[in-house]
Amino acid sequence: MPIYEYLCLKCNDKFSLLQSLYPADKSTECPRCSSKEVKKVISSFSCATGSGNSSSSMQAPSFGGGGG
Repeated sequence: MPIYEYLCLKCNDKFSLLQSLYPADKSTECPRCSSKEVKKVISSFSCATGSGNSSSSMQAPSFGGGGG
């Protein structure tokens, strides 16, 4: 189950919830003020690699090419 981040439009609290893949927007409520006037916000993410690093960065592949 993914973690979604929300912003409460009533009390301006930002919170995260572990929800099903397709949560019903009307069922989500602010844990601080219980308002259902919430907006899903874009959140950052992290990924781990098998090499033991806690995060990874991806680099664009280099393409060899001719052209003149």
